[in-house]
Amino acid sequence: MTLRPFHLAFPVHDLAEARHFYGTILRCEEGRSSDHWIDFNCYGHQIVAHLDPASAPVKAHNPVDGHAVPVPHFGVVLTMPQWHELAEKVQAAEIEFGIAPHVRFKGEVGEQATMFFYDPSGNALEFKAFADDSALFAK
Repeated sequence: MTLRPFHLAFPVHDLAEARHFYGTILRCEEGRSSDHWIDFNCYGHQIVAHLDPASAPVKAHNPVDGHAVPVPHFGVVLTMPQWHELAEKVQAAEIEFGIAPHVRFKGEVGEQATMFFYDPSGNALEFKAFADDSALFAK
């Protein structure tokens, strides 16, 4: 089976801020856009920032491996080199981490490098990587 790109549409309160954050900081190539939305290529997946000036981020969290993980959140499973490169980009841009880059489930099934941060509209993003991608769905 060939993995196909996913599509995710999410609200942002300011398209200019979204364009800067996703396009300039995260270096997601911009696709089509209008006065109300912008397509981005996020590691081969289509994410679409839709303007909703009244949107407010959800402030729910669930405990995972000793951290309060924001719900909802989205992101991509990267290769380990991509994950390290992105962590450096986010740190260089002085974006505050909701959960700093670290390895969770150390020594357990599903061990993974992970980090959480927020876009300017308060959407939570998680980017993770596995030393062995076969651990992604391991039980």
